[in-house]
Amino acid sequence: MNEFGRLLENEIPRMRRYARALTRNTAKADDLVQSSLVRALEKQHLWQPGSNLRAWLFTILHNQHVNDVRHSLRQGSLGPVEDAEPVWRVEPVVDASLQLRDLQRGINTLSHEQREVLLLVGLEGMRYEQVATILGIPVGTVRSRLSRARTTLRLLIDGSESANNGGCESGEDLAA
Repeated sequence: MNEFGRLLENEIPRMRRYARALTRNTAKADDLVQSSLVRALEKQHLWQPGSNLRAWLFTILHNQHVNDVRHSLRQGSLGPVEDAEPVWRVEPVVDASLQLRDLQRGINTLSHEQREVLLLVGLEGMRYEQVATILGIPVGTVRSRLSRARTTLRLLIDGSESANNGGCESGEDLAA
């Protein structure tokens, strides 16, 4: 195996984790990672040694996912969300498990755009600039989506209904 292959191999666990979070389906995630790795090998000549390989790979993975979703929409082959596998399997045994379950549910309620930013920054530890490059959006949009995602999660986990009533904690009408 050449040096590029070894570098790719080191990134596979992160790619799988992000792909599972995007697709919410282990088999689809594995297919997404495989097709992304094939694409990376085909386009190896475009990668600049010394540049951020992870960001380059995640850009390929993200673009492949977008293409797959578009293709599925055209084919009408997206199944119901209920059929999707959970990102994490959680056994609600102790308080920490319940918190993790609540976090998983909260993440699953986020919009696709907020979820992907949250996962890249929070789970993969990427910088805002890297996420912006991967997703092809401005850094300000990354910050905005991340802030909204964190606020939504905080409200959901705290059991607050204010996310659904315009920020009013008690649910009372603001004009009252």
